[in-house]
Amino acid sequence: MKVPTMENEHSALLRDLREAYMEIFPAPGIEEKLQVLEPNAYVAVTCSPTKGIGETLDLTENIVGRGFRVVPHIAAKNVRDMDHLGEIIRRLNEVKIDSLFVPGGDRAKPIGEFSTAFELLRAIDEFDHNFSQIGVAAHPEGHPDIDDDTLFDELLKKQKFANYMVTQMCFDAELLGAWLLDLRSRGITMPVWIGLPGVIDRSRLIRTSFRIGVGDSLRFLRKKTNVVARLLSASIYKPDDLVLELARYQADPVANIVGYHLFCFNQIETTERWRQQSIESLE
Repeated sequence: MKVPTMENEHSALLRDLREAYMEIFPAPGIEEKLQVLEPNAYVAVTCSPTKGIGETLDLTENIVGRGFRVVPHIAAKNVRDMDHLGEIIRRLNEVKIDSLFVPGGDRAKPIGEFSTAFELLRAIDEFDHNFSQIGVAAHPEGHPDIDDDTLFDELLKKQKFANYMVTQMCFDAELLGAWLLDLRSRGITMPVWIGLPGVIDRSRLIRTSFRIGVGDSLRFLRKKTNVVARLLSASIYKPDDLVLELARYQADPVANIVGYHLFCFNQIETTERWRQQSIESLE
């Protein structure tokens, strides 16, 4: 990786690469793949619209015991009711989870009484829990079913219950930077983790998709033709150029970027190797 010329950009990039964490899907063999990560690394565990919250909780409990700092995703549409939510929170409290991510979820219809992330956030607030950090999803490139103003309004509402955001994966640094500044001008102050594509091998991505469920790993690609074009233009995609283009926003305190959320598609080893090599080159 090339080194940014500005000292503050260089420092911000190095900081965010060190603070980056992996997003993984519950799948056979995934625990063994985590061996390449540092013992206290942050790991986000997604919530599948088809497999449900149970697998997320099971994997969370298993890898917490191995020393990882785990951030489970609890999708609103996958929670049945307040009793179900209480059981989820009880299990997470027992393993001392202190960071939670609350998306709406990719199910076409909710399985119970929660349809949106805001509804679930409001319900979580009624329970005793250990969550000092609660995150929500943000959409720099918009949402196919929701207009931009509504997305911003929802983030404003969620600020009462959440204290960080994670962006959906975006390949356009200028678009992302402009969105961040617009976000701040609207009074949304939550720190943001940038959803960054990891090192993606096209053939392995396809094989992984069939094994864990195409909908879990490629759902967003069907709606993002520019992403598909980039992935198909080479056998392996690396985010080096995107990271360098984002460096100037990372150094801007107004943007309030605090790290990277790495979409590795369960290809943990290749993405972690890229992260470590990038850190070494910057050091």
